[in-house]
Amino acid sequence: MTELAIEAHGLVKHFGTTRAVDGIDLSVRAGTVYGVLGPNGAGKTTAVRMLATLLRPDAGTARVLGRDVVTEADAVRGLVGLTGQYASVDEDLTATENLVVLSRLYGFSRPAARARAADLLGAFELTEAAGRQVKTFSGGMRRRIDLAASLVMSPVVLFLDEPTTGLDPRSRNDVWDIVRVLVADGATVLLTTQYLDEADQLADRIAVIDHGRVIAEGTASELKSSVGSGTVHLRLADAAQRENAARIVAEALHDGTPIRDDAGDIGVVTLPADTYALSARVDSSPEGRARAHTILPRLHDAGIHVPEFSLGQPSLDEVFLALTGEPTDPPSPTAPELSTEAS
Repeated sequence: MTELAIEAHGLVKHFGTTRAVDGIDLSVRAGTVYGVLGPNGAGKTTAVRMLATLLRPDAGTARVLGRDVVTEADAVRGLVGLTGQYASVDEDLTATENLVVLSRLYGFSRPAARARAADLLGAFELTEAAGRQVKTFSGGMRRRIDLAASLVMSPVVLFLDEPTTGLDPRSRNDVWDIVRVLVADGATVLLTTQYLDEADQLADRIAVIDHGRVIAEGTASELKSSVGSGTVHLRLADAAQRENAARIVAEALHDGTPIRDDAGDIGVVTLPADTYALSARVDSSPEGRARAHTILPRLHDAGIHVPEFSLGQPSLDEVFLALTGEPTDPPSPTAPELSTEAS
C-alpha cells in the first residue's frame, strides 16, 4: 500500500455550463479518516463519484492506492466501496437476501455468500433482523445494512457520502463507531459531511470545499486556528437579560459593533436557539483576549448573573461559516440524491 491512499490533482467536472468541481487537489494518507466539508452544491458528491470511478473527470488526474481512476478504473473498483446518503439496498428483500445477492454478483459461491452475509450481519448487530425486509428497518438499521453491503468485498478504501444524514443521535454514534473500527482494521475512509461535529469527532484531516474548490485544509485544530480568533461562550441565569448582555459583550469586545444572529454572517455576538446562551468572536491578539476578560466584570456591574463562561477556540461550525460565508445546513432526509454503491 502506498503512503497516500488517494491523490487528486486539478480535478474538474462540468455539467453543461455548471463547473461542479473546479480544480480540486486532495492527498489522503492510508489508514486515516479524511473529512470533506462544504455547503450544498459545493461539489463534494461529484468529487467522490469521480474518485470512485462513477464519473469521468473532464480534467485533472486522480489515483486510488496508486491506480489511475480513468485508465485503471476496473482495478480501482475492486479496491473501493461507496455508500451514499440513502440506502441503496433492495427494500423488498431481507437483510440476508440483499447481502447474499451482492456476494453472488461478486463471484462468491452460494455457501460462501451466505457465510459472508452472516458475518456482516453479526458485525453490524443485525443478526436478529436477518430475515426481515429492509423496508421494515429503522433509519439506523438501514444505514448499517447499507454499510454492510458496501463491505462485502472488504474494500481497502471506503467513500462515505454524508452517511448519517437524517439519523437520530444514537444511530449517528453507531455509524461513528463502525467507522472507527474500519480504520483501526487498516481501511482508509473519505467522509463527506455537513455535520461539523462528525468531522470533529472522526477526521484526521479536513478539506473545506466551496464552489468546487478546496478553500482550506488541515486538522480540526489547524482550521480553528486559521480563523484568527477565539470564542467566548456565556450562559445566563435569566433569559430575559440576554439582549442587554449581548449589548454589553459587543461593547466590551468591539466598541458596540451591531449584533448578528445565527441567520447572518459571523459577527460580534451570536444568539443561538437556546435563549439563555450567547457567544462572541474574540480577536486572538493579546488586546482582544484582554477585552474578553472585561466581559464578566461589566456584566456583574449591570446585575447580570453568568453561571457559565468559557473562552477558547471557535467551534468547527464557526470556522465553516467564516470560510464559506454560509451556516451549516444539513440536508433534509426528505430530499434524496442519487445513491450509488461500488465495491
